[in-house]
Amino acid sequence: MYTSQIGRPRAFDAEAALEKAMMVFWAQGYEGASLTDLTEAMGISRKSLYAAYGNKEDLFRKALQRYTEGPGAYVAEALQASTAREVAMAFLAGSARANTLPGLPAGCLGVQGALAAGGTGRVARDTLAEWRAHGQALLRDRFRQAVQVGDLPVGADPEKIARYVMTIANGVAVQAAGGATCEELQQVADAALQNWPPA
Repeated sequence: MYTSQIGRPRAFDAEAALEKAMMVFWAQGYEGASLTDLTEAMGISRKSLYAAYGNKEDLFRKALQRYTEGPGAYVAEALQASTAREVAMAFLAGSARANTLPGLPAGCLGVQGALAAGGTGRVARDTLAEWRAHGQALLRDRFRQAVQVGDLPVGADPEKIARYVMTIANGVAVQAAGGATCEELQQVADAALQNWPPA
C-alpha cells in the first residue's frame, strides 16, 4: 500500500507522458500550450510535471529532443547518404514525410513551435532557433566533406547549400501546416534539387 512519502515510485509512465507533451507542443506551439493543456494530455498533476520534467521550458526542451529522435530522425538518416545530392534528397523527402504523418500534427515542431511567440515564449523561440541552426550546421559539415572528397565542386559553398536545403525544408513545414500533402511537398523538393548543386 502506497503512502504519501518522499521516494514513492512515480505512478505514471514518464516516457509516454513526454510523448503526449510533445504532441501538445507540436499542435499548439510553445505559448499556445498551457500548463492545463499539458497536464491534462499527460494525465498528471502540475506538481508531478515539475517534479519529473522541471518547468515548462525544460519540458519543451525534452519534448523537442523526443521529436528529434522520433519524427525528426530523418535528419540523422539523411546525413548518412552516399552523396551530397542524396543527402539533400533524403533530407527534403524526410521533411515532406515527417510533416504530413497521418494522425500527427501537420508541420514541424521545430518550425511552428515558436513562430508566434511573444515575450514569454522567447526561450522557446531561442531554443528552436538553435535547434534549426544545429541542423543547418550538420548539413554544412556534410557538404563540406563532400567538397573535400570531390563530390561537390571545389568552388561550392557548403554554408550556402546547407542554408538553401534548410530553407526549402522549413518552407515544406509551413506548407504542410497549411494542408499540403506529402506528394505535393515531394514535388517541391524535387523541383528545388533539379539544378544541383544550387549556384
